[in-house]
Amino acid sequence: MFGKGLLKGLQITMREFWAPKFTVQYPEQQHPVPERFHGKFKLDPDACIACGLCVNACPNKVISLKKEKVGKKQYLTEYLMDIQYCLFCGLCVESCNKDALKFTQDFRLCQYHHDNILMTLVKREAPPQPVEEEEPAAKAEPKAGAKAAKAKKEVAAGKAPDKEGQK
Repeated sequence: MFGKGLLKGLQITMREFWAPKFTVQYPEQQHPVPERFHGKFKLDPDACIACGLCVNACPNKVISLKKEKVGKKQYLTEYLMDIQYCLFCGLCVESCNKDALKFTQDFRLCQYHHDNILMTLVKREAPPQPVEEEEPAAKAEPKAGAKAAKAKKEVAAGKAPDKEGQK
């Protein structure tokens, strides 16, 4: 009973002993990384619209972002990831509808100090408010034009309040 298991184990050991080795001298040589590898995160801040879908998709709440509204658009000012809790599941990358958040093939994320684990992908100031002095005047003109067109229709239909009873 004991001899049969021992012979089977030695057979596997001898087969693996003579098989080609897969070991490489790591820093000098590296294995090729697959194309769809989940490595370090990369964010394109110009493509990001600060919608917050990636924050909601993250199961461990690793991502935090801050945004400011400039004019009619949201502007991403800060994007932080607490990598120590990240599962590298890819749900945040998958949920980004502008493809602003992506994985890279860099797998060296180790840090010497615990304080450096927080990964800052974007930290910038929001641009100043755009000057919109000409737009209110341009908006007022179409309203006045719309009122004039409405008045012309009322007069043509005979429903104008100051033209009542006249033909």
